[in-house]
Amino acid sequence: MIPLIAGVTLRQVGRQRRMTMLILLGLVPVLISLLFRLTVEPIGNDYIQFSTGILATFVVPLVLPLTALLIGTSVLGQDIEEGTVAYLLAKPLARWKVIVAKVIAGWCLTYAVVLLSIVGSGGIVLFGEDAISMVPAFVIASAGGSLAYIVVFVALSLRFSRSLIIGLAYVFVWEALLAQFISGVRFLSVSAYTVGIADGLTDVEMEILDGTLAFAPAIILLVVLVAVGTWYSVRALTRYQIAERV
Repeated sequence: MIPLIAGVTLRQVGRQRRMTMLILLGLVPVLISLLFRLTVEPIGNDYIQFSTGILATFVVPLVLPLTALLIGTSVLGQDIEEGTVAYLLAKPLARWKVIVAKVIAGWCLTYAVVLLSIVGSGGIVLFGEDAISMVPAFVIASAGGSLAYIVVFVALSLRFSRSLIIGLAYVFVWEALLAQFISGVRFLSVSAYTVGIADGLTDVEMEILDGTLAFAPAIILLVVLVAVGTWYSVRALTRYQIAERV
């Protein structure tokens, strides 16, 4: 049943107009990287610095959470808004299976967009360079980051009827602004976990990543967040009543 629900959700959300917008968003760093490669004559480690900057300060803290937000609040939120969730919950199906299916669908769509952005932008700039190993590091790290964000936003869609607005505030204020300038906030930032994991998976020296979370704490915090968020979503869906939503 999990593959069936996930497949239906993939088709429903994948056909929405927002997916086209998200793909275009994912292509923005790719186009920027292409312009850089074609027009800039690099000096020293300019390629590394540029790629690190665009991956760690644009793709991970902006493209990744914004994509996950628009998808994560749709995979189950759309069923809630349209009332079709009642038919889903009427089936003799364990609630955790519904959450897992929705999370898998949201994760696949989010990761596809982010993968395009990371491989495209990093590959264009670092092609033929020794620092190309930085690209797979961010590819692996973003898989965990995508999962964590989807879990958070699915839970948010179960708790609040205006989850998209709340999520936008989180993405642009917390992740894109505060987490970049206040060091203590990184312990509660999925983008910081993602960058910390990427930093731990590559030997490439990236000055812009100085002061990021260490690899082990980033992994632990991300796993805890996914576990707690999934537990909360299952609990919320088990006790779900339309009249209780605010």
